[in-house]
Amino acid sequence: MRIAIVDDTLLVAEGLRRIVEESGDHQVIWVAHNGVDGVDLCQKDTPDLVLMDLIMPVMEGVEATRLIMAGSPCPILIVSTSIKKYAPQVFSAMGFGALDAVNTPSINQDGSINGKEIFLSKINTIAKLTAEKCSIKPRPHSSRLAISSHAPSHSNNPLIAIGCSAGGPQALQEILNALPAGFSVPIIVIQHIDKLFSNDMSRWLNMHCALEVRIANDYDTPQSGIILLGGTNDHLVFNRAQQLEYTKHPTELVYRPSVDVFFQSVLKYWQGDVTAILLTGMGRDGSQGLLNCRERGFYTIAQDEATSAVYGMPKAAAKLNAAVDIMPLNQIAKKLLDLYYSAACEIKP
Repeated sequence: MRIAIVDDTLLVAEGLRRIVEESGDHQVIWVAHNGVDGVDLCQKDTPDLVLMDLIMPVMEGVEATRLIMAGSPCPILIVSTSIKKYAPQVFSAMGFGALDAVNTPSINQDGSINGKEIFLSKINTIAKLTAEKCSIKPRPHSSRLAISSHAPSHSNNPLIAIGCSAGGPQALQEILNALPAGFSVPIIVIQHIDKLFSNDMSRWLNMHCALEVRIANDYDTPQSGIILLGGTNDHLVFNRAQQLEYTKHPTELVYRPSVDVFFQSVLKYWQGDVTAILLTGMGRDGSQGLLNCRERGFYTIAQDEATSAVYGMPKAAAKLNAAVDIMPLNQIAKKLLDLYYSAACEIKP
């Protein structure tokens, strides 16, 4: 991949360049030392990947990420001295379309490098995702698809399943923030996020949500008024007892946790109605599962292009004709309230 570096510390930028180029698989095409220069260089020579620092003079990484994704979109990996310390900024950058985040590798006195393997694995994963994004093929309409007037049966054990990736944290915040405390339909969220961030993300979402958000644990069951978030690098799935559990299989998938794997487990084991939603993200994870949900007769939603930070996953779903409705982000919570209001929401003066 052609990689760009945006970092104000000369030694760090040079260290990142060295690691990238010594890997033999990638090349550094330019280096910027503040966000303004990074945005400008991205417009002139858009790379395959930007390694973006968070804390910089002139313009910090979150704003630079926003401007790059708006003007010359490309994959962005946040690289920071402490991703845990700057977790709010990490989630803001992810909301604007950054794919992932990793701690800056550090060089020891003996010349060895801490965090090099994790850093390169993040880059290689993004390379695989980027390679996949052009492999989406349209699928003709199927006579088995549900009609767009379909609505869930409120009396039949409803579940809301949401999948998202790049841009997902902000999209989730907007949807969940609009649901009142009396909304009682269980919600399960699969967000492509490293396990290092999952606890911080659940706490961050809790700050913006009237409902309780927490990490799903093995053998949890969906509960009224609780939002459960996949919290490890393994896949979250249902088992025969309609309990949630984590599994490493399938091991070959780049997406971890996988939205498709979760949707398929819902179809196999959940005994009730389902509303399945696919939000912003790179690649195509979740699109096939969303189609299968629609073919089962469940109500499905894909986020539209205009409001997606990265129009990959919902675009793949649209090409498969997997969504009953394609709608802007600010209409999704309203739709959920329309569908479930009488059964799940307390009417308050």
